[in-house]
Amino acid sequence: MAQHTALYDQHLEAGAKMVDFAGWEMPIHYGSQLQEHHTVRQDAGVFDVSHMCVVDILGPGARDFLRFLLANDVDKMKSRGRALYSCMLNDRAGVVDDLIIYFLDVNKYRVVLNASRRAQDLEWMNQQAEGFSVGLHARTDLSMAAIQGPNAIKKVSSILPLADLDLASTLQPFDCAENEHIFIARTGYTGEDGFEIIMHSEDIEKFWDKLLRAGVRPAGLGARDTLRLEAGMNLYGNDMDESTNPLESMLGWTIAWEPKERLFLGRAALELIQAQSASQKLVGLILEGKGIMRQHQKVIIDNIGEGEVTSGGFSPTLNKSIAFARVPVETGTHCFVKIRGKKIPARIVKPPFVRKGDVLIKL
Repeated sequence: MAQHTALYDQHLEAGAKMVDFAGWEMPIHYGSQLQEHHTVRQDAGVFDVSHMCVVDILGPGARDFLRFLLANDVDKMKSRGRALYSCMLNDRAGVVDDLIIYFLDVNKYRVVLNASRRAQDLEWMNQQAEGFSVGLHARTDLSMAAIQGPNAIKKVSSILPLADLDLASTLQPFDCAENEHIFIARTGYTGEDGFEIIMHSEDIEKFWDKLLRAGVRPAGLGARDTLRLEAGMNLYGNDMDESTNPLESMLGWTIAWEPKERLFLGRAALELIQAQSASQKLVGLILEGKGIMRQHQKVIIDNIGEGEVTSGGFSPTLNKSIAFARVPVETGTHCFVKIRGKKIPARIVKPPFVRKGDVLIKL
């Protein structure tokens, strides 16, 4: 039986088309995925992301545990109230999951895990926690909303109580803060500015209704996917998984190689891969012919070899089909994508395609 978030009734009232996602019944759109995409790029939209897994990591060993667990280094967060993006790797340097980690106190960090990896991640993290003075607390009592777009901060600020408004008013990108009522982070998954807000589930319905009255429009998983693709952000299970490593997934920048003495899970395998040079790379594609690129379509590079589309679709902002593809590392600037038996030309570019409403690649 599918699970429901605390906002399930609100989605139905708003006319959402509901679909199964990782065992949760979630809105794919509220009538127009295209309009929801443009609303986030041009104004402000809100996503229910309560299906994701919030985990508090508590105890005097929290820092040491996370420095071992993650490829990025939590010591980069020099003060409380900062956030960091990282991959969590296995011994072979495969990506167990990607996540954001929030530094709340010397004995308290918070991570948000992908919904599709909830069970696997919690099992993995608990296994690795043995020997550390740390406890993991999956927060099933909390719900989460992401408000994104150029007007998101202004509209959210207009409905927050004074204490919570003061909490949010000084946040810079990748800052976070919490009090007894609310957790606010200036992070997101759309390439736009905004907040990700976590609160007790019994409070989320009133907050959602206030957002809608303030002119924030609900947006579903369909728009969330096209927005993140335009923004050059990977999707777990498509663009990386336990069979791929960060170096071949456009995520080399998330690896903290220094200090050299920090031993993190997957480091030895990553160093070996780096020494041997990767055979594949993840790139961006813009289709130059007719059609829509989709996951698993074959990519053909003349005189070099073949690859595969990992994520693809129609970009509402560019009015073109765009994609990520894993291809041989020797691949240059052009390729073909096999769509319905035809070889359609495509150009290889470096993502992101769009950030904060600006087109960043040459059309």
